[in-house]
Amino acid sequence: MREGNSLHLMIRITNCLQTILELEPQIEKLELGKDLLKEFEQLKSFLSKVNHIDLQEDDVVRIEHATASFLDELKGPLAVLERGGAEPRFLQ
Repeated sequence: MREGNSLHLMIRITNCLQTILELEPQIEKLELGKDLLKEFEQLKSFLSKVNHIDLQEDDVVRIEHATASFLDELKGPLAVLERGGAEPRFLQ
């Protein structure tokens, strides 16, 4: 059963990473996208190695939550892009 659970965890984490990577074309258009695109190379590298990593449920849950938060943060800027408006600027 351990192998089946590992496969399930790998599928879940792969789904998170692929979901983020699918947004690359839209993120490239965002002002903040240039900084994020550097991280995409690391995500791609991690995705290619995920089947060799010993995944734990807690780790996958954290990544799922982080993915959901990231997608939630992008909703506003991506919605503005879809409407063809100027991207809102963020204060840091």
